[in-house]
Amino acid sequence: MNSRPRREFRDRDRDRRDRSSDDSLFEKVVNIGRCSKVVSGGRRFSFSALVVVGNRNGSVGVGYGRANEVPEAVRKATDHARNGMRPFALKEGTIPHEVIGLADGGRVMLRPAAPGTGLIAGGGIRAVLEAFGAKNILSKSMRSNNSLATVRATMNALGQLRTYEAILALRGRSYNKNS
Repeated sequence: MNSRPRREFRDRDRDRRDRSSDDSLFEKVVNIGRCSKVVSGGRRFSFSALVVVGNRNGSVGVGYGRANEVPEAVRKATDHARNGMRPFALKEGTIPHEVIGLADGGRVMLRPAAPGTGLIAGGGIRAVLEAFGAKNILSKSMRSNNSLATVRATMNALGQLRTYEAILALRGRSYNKNS
């Protein structure tokens, strides 16, 4: 047998090393799902993974991957999340204003909180807000308990955020502290 590893394994190992060198990103696996298919020899399982990646400074991305093995599904989801990272408005550890995000069957309300309140959130919402870098937020998940729906609704809510300066810029005005 040939002692040299096949090219595809070397490339995969190189990719893995490249990803591990970027320690500034926060990664969290929110959910791993298992699906089974009945075939003549028994059951065949496949897996899905939902991953959140963020820099804890206002940028966050969500990824979803499917594969026949858990590590491969997580890797696909992580790559998808890294490629889909977007910046959102973050103001002194909280958000500028209250928002309600909708996606699929999920509805998520995010409300700014006073310093010292902490992150009041659970499940996928907490993972997104931790990766985002929020320190003081109140949240409420309504309607769906599905992880993917609540995470997408949270991303939708973050996408609606606007700072005071951004709103003035959209209106063609400038921010003047003296007046």
